[in-house]
Amino acid sequence: LAARLGIEEGTQLPRSIIEFYYKNDALNDPMVSEEHITAFGWASPQEIDDIMALAIRVNDFLTGLFLGVGIRLVDFKIECGRLWEGDNMRIVVADEISPDSCRLWDTKSNEKMDKDRFRKDLGGMIEAYTEVARRLGVVQEGETPHAGGPRLVK
Repeated sequence: LAARLGIEEGTQLPRSIIEFYYKNDALNDPMVSEEHITAFGWASPQEIDDIMALAIRVNDFLTGLFLGVGIRLVDFKIECGRLWEGDNMRIVVADEISPDSCRLWDTKSNEKMDKDRFRKDLGGMIEAYTEVARRLGVVQEGETPHAGGPRLVK
């Protein structure tokens, strides 16, 4: 958003902005409008409303969660899907939420604690991700992340 509209990175907006993107690597995930989504039958107007409501709820939750541990949620992306339970369908978050899908900055220093460390060749990505996990209580002080995939956290 910052580069596309020529505003300073991290500028606080007066309200949340929800953007839709067509997930297609060959096309570089182009932005699409609600009109595209309904015209191509990707989602109904009601599903778009549900996606937008879910995005706002996720934003509110994550903003508070991260602020509580000294991290500013600058922006994030989620992927949504349909979950069928019998004849009932609901829209759900269908992918991970992690420093790979969020822009996270330390509230005091504005240090980037997300994938931008890799994108912008800042180094220290593992340390930044570990610090996010430590602040959230996923890993303990001094503990190093385990290689080899996910593990159960109590």
